[in-house]
Amino acid sequence: MQIGSKTIDSEQLKTFFLTYALYFILGIILITVIIIDPKFASVSNLINIIKQASTKGILALGVAGLIVLAGTDLSIGRVMGFSAAVTASLVQATTYSARYYQWIESPVPLFIPLFLSIVVAIVFSLVNGFGTAYLKMHPFIVTLGTQLIAYGGLCIYIEAQPSGSAQALSTFERNFLNKAAGSFTLGGVTIPLVAIYFLICAVAMHVIWTRTKLGKNMFAVGGNEEAARVSGVNVQKTIMLVYLMAGVCYGIAAFLEAARVQSVGSNTGLNYELDAISAVVIGGVSFFGGVGTITGVVIGSILLQAINYSLYFLGVNAYLQYIIRGLIIIIAVAIDVRKYIAKR
Repeated sequence: MQIGSKTIDSEQLKTFFLTYALYFILGIILITVIIIDPKFASVSNLINIIKQASTKGILALGVAGLIVLAGTDLSIGRVMGFSAAVTASLVQATTYSARYYQWIESPVPLFIPLFLSIVVAIVFSLVNGFGTAYLKMHPFIVTLGTQLIAYGGLCIYIEAQPSGSAQALSTFERNFLNKAAGSFTLGGVTIPLVAIYFLICAVAMHVIWTRTKLGKNMFAVGGNEEAARVSGVNVQKTIMLVYLMAGVCYGIAAFLEAARVQSVGSNTGLNYELDAISAVVIGGVSFFGGVGTITGVVIGSILLQAINYSLYFLGVNAYLQYIIRGLIIIIAVAIDVRKYIAKR
């Protein structure tokens, strides 16, 4: 095939379509939705999509590094739920009679719940990292275990309320809601702060991935662990640091999610790991390790949320939505496998 003065052979064309196949498929779906109902493409809907994609996108930024290492993390949702519960318990309005900590009589500085949310997430992430790096456990197994532990811890924490009930933690301080889930107007368009936080996290992760020794080592370990070790890379340290970064992302996302949903219960974070991992794979990060970009993760997060939102927007049956999302995951992984085979 010839385009202008440039000749593209069939193999290059095949590689191109294989690389961007999922984008084409999702793009066609979104275009179809817009044709069915042009209101879907309104500015307010686009802002809502980005807003809803932001917290899960930050989770995706964290797990993306683990997938670059050819690993995964099934504990994301439950760890985020636990961290969000810790955040929620500390930011409840002091005028709320059923607040978690009765001894708190004035609003807590926001850096404290943010810090503790990150600490909780880091603890679980480091357990995952230790199991993977030092005990040589498969990430699937160790993160499945911490998923259950985090869920149990979340339920115990919520049920430890002074009221003795297991009701969701709610009624937060206005300052917390304004800072974590507020918005500002720019050119007549309302921009949610959570989208700005997502952008900041994405830029920070991009710098780490592309401009630091840790980023270089992460891709080396994910591409070929044995070769990286022979080259002098401290594989165990690298794995632990990548899990540490993931924990920081989870903690930040939990803090913001608590403000976004304004109510944290035992189901907070349920199945969030599926959306986060799906966004990463859609964004071009390979399950075989050593391949991926932060730009792709951001695009994947927004695309996935756009699909989810479009199904809800069109009133598609909730159970059918699960089927469609499952098919998207299967297709994404199938394309990833095909790309891996083609490179071999």
